Amino acid sequence: MGEEEKVKREALEIIGRFQNLPRLVVFDLDYTLWPFYCECCEEDEMPFLYPHAKGILLALKEKGIDVAIASRSPTPEIAKTFLDKLGIRSMFVAEEIFSSWTHKTEHFQRIHRRTGVPFSSMLFFDDEERNIDAVSKMGVTSIYVGNGVNLRALRQGMSEFSRKSESSSGSRRE
Repeated sequence: MGEEEKVKREALEIIGRFQNLPRLVVFDLDYTLWPFYCECCEEDEMPFLYPHAKGILLALKEKGIDVAIASRSPTPEIAKTFLDKLGIRSMFVAEEIFSSWTHKTEHFQRIHRRTGVPFSSMLFFDDEERNIDAVSKMGVTSIYVGNGVNLRALRQGMSEFSRKSESSSGSRRE
């Protein structure tokens, strides 16, 4: 069994421990799914993901949880090319990849409009505290990842999402 399959299996176990699951999990790209900034790369380079990223994405999809991207990359063409090269672009129900000064709030407004998923039903992973703070204020469960998304971050995210949804089961924010 390959490493990707092991990570997927462990991610499925983690997700399976929780009753309250997010309807949508949103990922940043740079230093969250992959360990570089797109704008520092050329389109003809071969990108790579953090070791746990693809297994986590596959587990979420297998559990019927949609995934999306919110990235402030100033080079969306390169980001989309890399997603294609990695064979994961088709996994995402929404791709909001554009430069912005809004700390991703505009990205999430667009994702909400496109998917209809309430902010309270979303889980978000990002490597920048300012994005975590801004998006959390919208009602999204937001998890800081210091060195890329991994199984520990997934466990933390599922736990915090479950705890928040249990404590606010009657008051959902859009």
